[in-house]
Amino acid sequence: MDFNNFYNGQEFETYKYLGAFVHMNGVTFRTYAPAASHVAVIGEFNDWQETPMNRCGNGQFFEATISNAKVGQMYKYRIYNNGSFVDHCDPYMYTSEVRPNNASIIFDMNQYTFHDDAWINQRFSEDMPINVYEMHFGSWKKPGEEADDWYTYREMADLIIPYLKENHYNFLEIMPLNEYPNDLSWGYQPTGYFAPTSRYGTPDDLRYFVEKCHENNIAVILDFVPVHFAIDGFGLNNYDGTPLYNYPNDAVGKSEWGTCNFQHSRGDVCSFLNSSAYYWLKEYHIDGLRLDAVGNLIYWQGNSGRGENREAIRFVQNFNKGLKQRVPHTLLFAEDSSSYQGVTRPVDQGGLGFDYKWDLGWMNDTLDYFMKTPEERPSFYHKLTFSMMYFYNEHFILPFSHDEVVHGKKTIIDKMYGEYEEKFAQVKALYMYMFAHPGKKLNFMGNEIAMFREWDETKEPDWFLLKYPIHDSFLHFMRKLNKIYLTHPSLSQYDFSERGFKWVDCHQEQDCIYVFKRMSDKETIVAFFNFHNVDKTYTYKVDQPETLTLLLNSDNELYSGKSHNLDKEIHINNEIEMTLPAYSAQFYIVK
Repeated sequence: MDFNNFYNGQEFETYKYLGAFVHMNGVTFRTYAPAASHVAVIGEFNDWQETPMNRCGNGQFFEATISNAKVGQMYKYRIYNNGSFVDHCDPYMYTSEVRPNNASIIFDMNQYTFHDDAWINQRFSEDMPINVYEMHFGSWKKPGEEADDWYTYREMADLIIPYLKENHYNFLEIMPLNEYPNDLSWGYQPTGYFAPTSRYGTPDDLRYFVEKCHENNIAVILDFVPVHFAIDGFGLNNYDGTPLYNYPNDAVGKSEWGTCNFQHSRGDVCSFLNSSAYYWLKEYHIDGLRLDAVGNLIYWQGNSGRGENREAIRFVQNFNKGLKQRVPHTLLFAEDSSSYQGVTRPVDQGGLGFDYKWDLGWMNDTLDYFMKTPEERPSFYHKLTFSMMYFYNEHFILPFSHDEVVHGKKTIIDKMYGEYEEKFAQVKALYMYMFAHPGKKLNFMGNEIAMFREWDETKEPDWFLLKYPIHDSFLHFMRKLNKIYLTHPSLSQYDFSERGFKWVDCHQEQDCIYVFKRMSDKETIVAFFNFHNVDKTYTYKVDQPETLTLLLNSDNELYSGKSHNLDKEIHINNEIEMTLPAYSAQFYIVK
C-alpha cells in the first residue's frame, strides 16, 4: 500500500495491507487506528485474552503476528482511547459471525480459483440491451417459513440462474451483500465493507455464485453503499475512540436514516471506500456496482438547498475514474434522484463518470400517470412525453425497483387505476411502454408475477399466484417481452442517440394515444399505446408504403386479453384505420 496515496484518497488496495493475513508462520493482523493509545487483538487463539499489537508503518497502524491463529477462528480488535476500550470487528474482515454476533473470522482468500477469464475480459457496450433483475438474496426463495431461513450462495446458484435464463434477464442486481447487523436495513447499513454477509455462506461460496452466473452469460451488479454506515459501536463508528470515518459534527455526521455519514473530505476514508469497491470487482469478479443515494454525495444531506458537497463530488470522480482504470469493463450505476447535470459524463469532461443513472423522474411521472383515472389522463398526457425532452442529457436506466413496492407505496400492479382486470391490462401496457422507451431496464423480483402484496424481506414473493391463470399468463407475457427486448436491437442500439427514437404522434391528448418508433441499423419497430379505458380508432399515416408485422399485442388472449384472430401483417400505402383496444399496447416491425 502506498501511504501517500492512502492519505490523499488515491489508494485502491488498502485491503492488501490491512486485515488478517494467513501465511506459513500463522496470521498477521493489521489495523488503522491513528487516535488509539494502544490496540490488542483478542480471539479464540488466545482465549480472548489481549495480545498487544505494535505500532507499524508511520505509527498510526498496529500489527501483530500470532503463530497459533488458524483459519476459521474468531477475533476482534480491542482499541483503547483515554483509558477505556471498545471491542471492534475488523473493518477489513473477510467474513464474520452470523448476526447478532459480530466477531470477525480468519479466512484464507487464496483458496478459490476463477475460470471465467473470457467473461471478465469482455466489454459491455452502451448499445447492448441491459435487462436487470433486482433481487434481495435472502427472500427470493426460502427453504422454510422462518425469517432467517436462507439458501446459501451455492444453493441459490442452482435456483435463480435457470429462472433468469428462462425469463430472459441478462443482468442480476443484488441488494447489498456486505456484512450488516440489522435484517430490516436490507444491507444498506453496513459493518463489513470487505465481507460478504455470512447469512448465506463464505466468501468462496459467493465467488462460486458469481462464476456460475458468468458461465450462463449473466452479469452481476452489486449494490454498494458509499454514503453512510451502521451506527453500531462494534463497527466503524468511533473506531479508534474518535469519529475516524464519520464527521464529528452530527449536523452532517448523522444521516436521515439514523446512520453515520462518511467524511469524504478525509483521504483515508476515501481510500477505504475506493478499496472496498475495487475489492468486490477484483476478488469476486463482480461486473458492476450500483451506488446508493448518490444525491447525498452531491449535496449536503441530499438537500440541494444546502449546496454541493465539493469534497464528496471529488471523491466520486476519483472513485469512478480509478475503478475504470483498473477494471475497464466494470459498469457503474448511480441511484440519484437529483437534477444534477453530468452524472454520466466522463470525469475528464467535468462529469461524475458513471455509466448509467437511474431515471427516477421517468419512474415517478410514469407511475403517477397510471394512477390517474381515464378522465384525468388527458390533463396529464405530457407526463409521458416529458422524459424525451431531457433524456439525452444522461445515460439512463429505467427502474421499477424495490423502493417502489414497500412502505405503503403499493406494488407496481396495485398502483394501476381501476379494478382487478383493469389493473392487469394496464400493467401489461405499462411494461410495453417501459421496454419501448429508450434506456436500459430494471425490474424488482415479484413484479414479473404481478404481486399485490408489498415486498417483505422476511417472506419470499407470492409464487403461489402462478396457480392462477391471470398471473401465470402475465409471467408468460413478461417472458415474451423480455425476449423481444434482448433479441431486437431497435430497442437498445441507439438508446442515447436521436437516431434511435422518433415520435410519430404525441398529440392525442383526449384519446390518450401515443405512437413512436424505435430504430436500429437492422430494423424499425413502431409502438402504439392506448391508455384510455375504451377502444380507440386511430389513423396511422405513412410517407411511403409500409408493411407492419405484429410482434406483440398486450391484449392478446394468450395473456388474458380480449383480442383474438389478430392481423399478423398490415399493408399500408398512405394511411389505415387501426383499432387500439382499451388499455393496450402493440409492437410492429416495420418493413
